[in-house]
Amino acid sequence: MAQNQPRLKSDESGLPDLWLLSDARNDPGLEQALTALPKGSGFIYRHYHLEPAARYARFQILQRIAQKHGHLVVVSGSPVLARKWQADGVYGAAERIPAAGGLLKLVTAHDWTEIVAADRAGADAILLSPVFATRSHPEAKPLGRVRFRMLAQKAKAPIIALGGMTAAKAQRMNWPRWAAIDGLS
Repeated sequence: MAQNQPRLKSDESGLPDLWLLSDARNDPGLEQALTALPKGSGFIYRHYHLEPAARYARFQILQRIAQKHGHLVVVSGSPVLARKWQADGVYGAAERIPAAGGLLKLVTAHDWTEIVAADRAGADAILLSPVFATRSHPEAKPLGRVRFRMLAQKAKAPIIALGGMTAAKAQRMNWPRWAAIDGLS
């Protein structure tokens, strides 16, 4: 998505089905993972473990690779940061990104209250998690397939399944949009 294009609406096509999230533990393999993703996938850059200057430097390297392969690049942070870094979008909790000003807006949710907040905030997509047990949040109780589907069906914005996701699990769930850290690294 170019900076001057309007943000996606929840009923438009064009939202990638597959999303790779960055993390400290998958950092060493991100170049290879971005290259291996199908063209037109999505990349959510988090890298909370780095200091601001190092975080931006790493982002620039990964953004070039992602763009070379036709992937959308979304950054966790504010819309101001996303614009400054020339990202395609912004990622975070609804209260952190109430207005994205033309950027793709991916909002996190873990329950019905957060889904409602994401929809009210104008999310282009909601990352609903954790579907399954995950190393990122081992203390979190997984939603499981049934609860995940119940919550997903009530959302206005498209839902991206996150948390313990792999291609095999997405296929078994018959869920087209999913994201992973370990499952794609």
